[in-house]
Amino acid sequence: MKIKEITNYLESLAPLALQESYDNCGLLVGNHEQEVSKILITLDCTEAVVIEAISNGCELIIAHHPIIFGGLKKLNGANYVERTVIKAIQNNVAIYAIHTNLDNWGMGVNAKIAEKLGLVQTEILAETKNSLIKLATYVPLAQLEFVRSALFEAGAGNIGNYSECSFEVLGSGTYKANEQANPFLGKTLERHTEAEIKLEVVLPSWLQKQVVEALKKAHPYEEVAFELYPIKNELSSAGAGMIGNLPEELDSKGFLKLLKENMELEVIRFTPIDKPIRKVAICGGAGSFLLKTAIAKKADAFVSADFKYHEFFDAEEKLMIADIGHYESEKFTKNLLSELIIKKFSNQIVRLSQVVTNPIQYFT
Repeated sequence: MKIKEITNYLESLAPLALQESYDNCGLLVGNHEQEVSKILITLDCTEAVVIEAISNGCELIIAHHPIIFGGLKKLNGANYVERTVIKAIQNNVAIYAIHTNLDNWGMGVNAKIAEKLGLVQTEILAETKNSLIKLATYVPLAQLEFVRSALFEAGAGNIGNYSECSFEVLGSGTYKANEQANPFLGKTLERHTEAEIKLEVVLPSWLQKQVVEALKKAHPYEEVAFELYPIKNELSSAGAGMIGNLPEELDSKGFLKLLKENMELEVIRFTPIDKPIRKVAICGGAGSFLLKTAIAKKADAFVSADFKYHEFFDAEEKLMIADIGHYESEKFTKNLLSELIIKKFSNQIVRLSQVVTNPIQYFT
């Protein structure tokens, strides 16, 4: 198996286009053509994790957090980033990062947290904006279903919990083929009128290339007429954070106990609140930027990490902020990635890192 087989699969689920502008996802060290027999999955890639990969014969490390965020101007081992990269290169170990694209995928990091907490009726907390486009094309009646199916197969036509969504309207198209043309219908040098269906589908912007290629391959015409429009609809299957309901409401103490047990926590920083908790917002990692959204959506509690002192005041007694720690909020991402890869490939190639990469310890 080659690295690209694994990374192409992961990126078909969590496209690199979903990563935030500051991020650095993808293959950071190694070659896409490199052969792989074993994979080590970790939250962070450190020198100790690379050593673990080497000792277990793993040729690829899949990490949630990128070891390289900014540019590396030197590789002389002056810090842990350089030492980690050097160790990986010396031992032919590839490093792949799947960070905010996995955060923003609707079935990614936050869905795993929701699963751990037993949330139901979940949805994206802040849906991705400006990521949808509409494709319109014109197809002869007899070829409509073939073309439509090809567009669906390429990833178009998904809206929320619905797939194979399209719109059609009957009309007439005209064209006149010159001497060099080979028209599917009609004759050269004669204007031809054909009953056609205007077919419209929506698609994520990052699928534009493959959907257009599928259209051109499936369409019977020599020259395919189509149009692409940016639309302002939000993409409900991707975005930051998640919100859902507990199966039954709990008081503050009961909720904190549930949170501590299910997320396997040592400590929780929280703002007290005197009301039952049912609707819960979550965001793996640093999520304070979503606090106002959680309040606007009437969440009773917001589970995330990395809140600063003054940001706790912003809860304004409208909800409980439960800061469980960055590592703690995302540690089950390893399990998520393992489950995805095993489902597609094999459980023989996956190993979860046993290195605890959390840089923060607690004295109790």
